[in-house]
Amino acid sequence: MTVGRRDVPFDETYYASKLGDVWHRAAQTSAYASLGPFSMQAFLDLPATSKDDLKARPLDYLRIPVGAGLKYYQTTGTTGAPTPTPRTAQDMIANTVSVAEAWRPMLADSGQRALILLPSDIVPVADLMVGVCEFLDVPHVKAYPYTTGISDWDRIVGLWEVFLPTVVFVAPGVLLEFSQVLKRRGLMDQLRRSVELLMLLGEVSTPELRGMVGQWWNARAYDASYGSTESGTLAACCAQDRLHLLRRANYFEIAHEEGIAPAEAGREGRLVVTPLNNDARPLLRLDMGDEVSLTDGCRCGAVAPVVTVHGRGSDGTEIKGSRVRTRDLEGIVYANHDVMGYLIEVDEGSTWARLLLERDPSGDREAEPTRNDLIQRRTDEYFGFRWDEVRFVNRLPVTTKSGGSQKSWKRSNFRVVGEVVPA
Repeated sequence: MTVGRRDVPFDETYYASKLGDVWHRAAQTSAYASLGPFSMQAFLDLPATSKDDLKARPLDYLRIPVGAGLKYYQTTGTTGAPTPTPRTAQDMIANTVSVAEAWRPMLADSGQRALILLPSDIVPVADLMVGVCEFLDVPHVKAYPYTTGISDWDRIVGLWEVFLPTVVFVAPGVLLEFSQVLKRRGLMDQLRRSVELLMLLGEVSTPELRGMVGQWWNARAYDASYGSTESGTLAACCAQDRLHLLRRANYFEIAHEEGIAPAEAGREGRLVVTPLNNDARPLLRLDMGDEVSLTDGCRCGAVAPVVTVHGRGSDGTEIKGSRVRTRDLEGIVYANHDVMGYLIEVDEGSTWARLLLERDPSGDREAEPTRNDLIQRRTDEYFGFRWDEVRFVNRLPVTTKSGGSQKSWKRSNFRVVGEVVPA
């Protein structure tokens, strides 16, 4: 099994061999039972696998019974029913080594200590972070702040004061909530002293959000990785906060109107991936559904293309006649570094909309009207509508991203209210 290095050039012979192995494993599943003998031409003639079809009949894509894997996970279920995902030892080892080698330049320095601060361990990201730390010999500890009766913020603060983490693997929503707790308690300056890296994962992370939390923590904040529970990790960040495709662990292609083409710098379209080391669930030409663009020339020196993920073309929620995507809205909300979270309220017809912003406990309240006006102007310029109200509040429900316990934007940052009668 060959995984890891980001700086190995494209190798047709390598891919032909690895794709042949995946093809053979896939032929053992119900979904790909009709596959004939492998050839590169047969592979290139194969239609893309729809992610929607995978989610609709996930057991048909399994090569082994659900209970036969080393570990069992489920997706978060934010876009449908949770997808059962067993993984064998080969799955776990391959994905771990691939990500660890990508992060080695950032994490392998002596003296690093990692805190893994995530809302849940039912998805594989926590185990992946543990595996990466073990592979790179980085001392680490896991903490789940929403584990009622076992862990809470007091427990984590106490742990932090003793362990003094230098690297924090954290979901953005969890980091927002924890930062709010520390600001209210006056502990931010004390706890941030040891922190050098904030590795954000598990949720949408925008440059504006990373800039905001990086300023709070006086640390470098990164969009750590991109992938899915079904596919495994597809890209990992470098020290320049760019996501590089993990080409030794995956065969990438780009789908566009004319068909499917190799994933090369300068191309854009939907990302199509064949994970080369998936054992329990081998997948061929999985259409991730995400619109991406590829570039090269990253200052970190890696030759693997940089991928920018724009999300699904159908992503977003209708607000006052406009389709609003999470990344675009958060670019406006978090641009000025003084918001702890947000909640959108709309009426049933989506003709009325209000934006509630959780204020920074250390923020300047007198500046809030000016901030509201700026958000209104930027929303109008970007989306073509104005909010019926923009209001700062002291606290939002914990089910918003400021609470971090939910990963679905539509479920946690979006609320439909009854008919609104204008004042």
